[in-house]
Amino acid sequence: MKNVLITGGAGFIGSNFVRYLLAAEPEVRLVNLDALTYAGSLENLRGLPDDSRHTFVRGDICDAALVERLLREHEIDAIVHFAAESHVDRSILGPAPFVQTNVVGTFTLLEAARQAWGGKFEGRRFHHVSTDEVFGSLGPDDPPFCETTPYDPRSPYSASKAASDHLVRAYFHTYGLPVTLTNCSNNYGPYQFPEKLIPLMILNALEGKPLPVYGDGRQIRDWLYVEDHCEAIRLVLRRGRVGETYNIGGGNQPYNLDIVRQICALLDEFHPAGASHARLITHVPDRPGHDRRYAMDTRKIQDELGWRPRHNLTSGLRATVEWYLGHPEWVQAIRQQNDYQTWLQKNYSKREDFAP
Repeated sequence: MKNVLITGGAGFIGSNFVRYLLAAEPEVRLVNLDALTYAGSLENLRGLPDDSRHTFVRGDICDAALVERLLREHEIDAIVHFAAESHVDRSILGPAPFVQTNVVGTFTLLEAARQAWGGKFEGRRFHHVSTDEVFGSLGPDDPPFCETTPYDPRSPYSASKAASDHLVRAYFHTYGLPVTLTNCSNNYGPYQFPEKLIPLMILNALEGKPLPVYGDGRQIRDWLYVEDHCEAIRLVLRRGRVGETYNIGGGNQPYNLDIVRQICALLDEFHPAGASHARLITHVPDRPGHDRRYAMDTRKIQDELGWRPRHNLTSGLRATVEWYLGHPEWVQAIRQQNDYQTWLQKNYSKREDFAP
C-alpha cells in the first residue's frame, strides 16, 4: 500500500483517516478525492503539510473518466472509499442524492478500479466503508449485529448503503476484485459536521439553544471514537482477508438521552453557564422509521486482527467536547458555508423545537 486514493477525504471520517494515515505510514502517498458538498470542507484539512504525500482533487466519484485517470496517473494500489451521503434525516427529505452518490458512485469506483487495474490485482485493495444501519433495528434482547446478520435497511440512507455493499461483494465474486468491507457503528470526534447528534448538542448548548432529542430519547447506538475507527481500517487494509467483512464498534450501548446528559455534564464542567446545560434538553417528535437499537459484535476483528477500541465513551466524549471548545474558528467557518446555511433554512426554519 504505497499510493492510496481516499474518497470523501475532506469529510468527517475521511479527513480523520487522512491525518491518521499520514502520521502512521511515513512512506504512503495519498490522493484525496472529494466533491466538497455540504459535509466536506477544506477546513477539515487545514494544517496538513503541503507536500507530495497528500494531493487534494476536487471531484465527483460519479465522474468515471476522472476516477480512472487518477488511478492510472498516480499508480493507485489501494482505494479507501468513505465518500457517501450519510445523514438519515436528509435521506428522508430527499433520497435521490443518496442513490446517486452511494450506489452509482460506488459502482463507478468499482468499475474504474477493474478497468485501471486490468485484472492484475496482486498487492491491490478496494476497501469499502459501510454502516451498521444496513442491518436494521434490534430489539432490547436481540444479540448484536454480526458480519452474517441479514440486511434489513429501514431508511433511504441505509438502503443505499446496503445496495453499495452488495455491489462491492458482487465485484469480488464476479471479477475477483480484491475487496474488504467494514461496517461501523456511530462515529464521533473532531471535525464532525454540526448536524450530527454529538456536535449539535455541544454547539447548541454553548449558545443556550434547545437540545432536541427524538421521542423518548431511549434509542441505543454503539458509539465509536473516530480515531479508533481509523486504526481499525488501517489494520483491515494491512492484514484483513480479501473478500471479508469486519464489524467495528465502540463496545457500548447508552441511550441517546444519556449521551446528551453526559455532554451537558462535561459542558457544566468546562463551560459553566450558571445553571446546568441539561435544562435545555427538549423532546421533539420522533423521526419516521427511527431504528430503536444498534449493537455490534466485534469479535471477528478482535480475534483475527487484534483490534480493540482504545477510547471508552467517557474519554472519547471528553476529548470531543474539549476539541470543539478549542476550535471555535473551525465551527465558525463550517457554519458560514453556503450549503449548510441553505439546508438549515430550508428544513428547520419553521421548526422552533429543533434549532441547530
